[in-house]
Amino acid sequence: MNVRNPITGQSDRPLAPIPPDRLAAVAAGLRERAPAWQNADRGAVLARFGAALADDDALLSALVADTGRVGESLLERRLVAALIDRWVRQAPALLAPPAERPASLPGVFVAGDVVPYELAGMITPWNLPLLLGLIDAVPALAAGCTVLVKPSEVTPRFIEPLMRLVPADLPLSVVEGDGATGAALVDLVDAVVFTGSVETGRQVAQAAARAFVPAFLELGGKDPAIVLAGADLGRAASAVLWGGTANAGQSCQSIERVYVAREVHDEFLDRLVAEARQVGLTCEGGPIGPLIKPGQEDVIAAHLADAVAKGATVHTGGGIERHGGGHWCRPTVLSGVDHGMLVMTEETFGPVLPVMAVSGPGEAVALANDSVYGLSAAVFAADEEQARAVAARLQAGAVSINDAGLTALVHEGEKNSFRLSGLGGSRMGPASIGRFLRRRAFLVNRSDAADPWWHSTKE
Repeated sequence: MNVRNPITGQSDRPLAPIPPDRLAAVAAGLRERAPAWQNADRGAVLARFGAALADDDALLSALVADTGRVGESLLERRLVAALIDRWVRQAPALLAPPAERPASLPGVFVAGDVVPYELAGMITPWNLPLLLGLIDAVPALAAGCTVLVKPSEVTPRFIEPLMRLVPADLPLSVVEGDGATGAALVDLVDAVVFTGSVETGRQVAQAAARAFVPAFLELGGKDPAIVLAGADLGRAASAVLWGGTANAGQSCQSIERVYVAREVHDEFLDRLVAEARQVGLTCEGGPIGPLIKPGQEDVIAAHLADAVAKGATVHTGGGIERHGGGHWCRPTVLSGVDHGMLVMTEETFGPVLPVMAVSGPGEAVALANDSVYGLSAAVFAADEEQARAVAARLQAGAVSINDAGLTALVHEGEKNSFRLSGLGGSRMGPASIGRFLRRRAFLVNRSDAADPWWHSTKE
């Protein structure tokens, strides 16, 4: 298999999957290092890794080559450095043993500690290869796990420069491979995190069940934005445009459908269209990068064709373009859409914003919840109280209030993915580290007397 360059469209780099026996050896080597790592000054080691990563130009160049976009690659590198710094600061308190307390039985006391898995595995996606490659690995390392990461075969170029930055005393291995490599990884680790499609997520969950290891799944999304009457329409248009087109819409938390109160629909649409027309492609000096994954252009084109055939109006963009060999899609705004169209119900994963008029909050909530996904959402209203009242009725794990896509930048809020968008503990917030720990209780009896429930025996 060759890896395609998203800018040139050429398959110019062979994929070099790690052989199965070598993968097993890497896993075994990491597992041997677990005891030493659990007793190491992990914060100091992670801090050195974060400092090395923060300004490394070779890593940045590889990310740009993998994805074809510049702005988001810079943002990824900055977010990962901040991610490492946050876990270095927060982990010690989160890993502290609970205070000893008396139990309900007289004379018995309860204490405990936390025990990290020896080896955690990550199978990570192509759309944000560095950030999503390490967003789970860093808390796992901070918890005391050793970590094995297999990024997507679509974007492997960043692996080599990243591994050059990994300190020798940090038990982190990032390996190149394909789907078979990921499947083999599940059988080698004690816990697995997968980020990607629902289809593959089901396969990972089944494999993890057979291996009897926990699986944490972060899957797809079809995030709605709701704009109520009275909202700041200028702010809503700018936020929705960014939330739906950043990374060319190739993010699971992208805004993929917009429901707007009928009385402000036309004004909002005009504002959104006017702003979208000003946002260009990276190849023209704008922020919208190319489509990264081969074949994604066909999905976007099919959704647009289906919408147009069923009566949608295209205001901006509206098709796949070829520049320099790569596939591109301009910010595309549609109106006249409904839930009979693919673009309103299936994951498009492109910079496409279909806008639908609704009668009020009730219809907006009903349509927003009319989805198999429940990753995140956004609500814009005249005031925070009104927005939060609507947000509380949404079947989504996180809701941005008077903004969009905040989960990409704000990682402090604990959340679960609803419906087919995921399974398992929170990836965000302090609880994230708990996915890689088991809690152990010490039940201490300090009484000298015999327990009354013991068997009666003769002296």
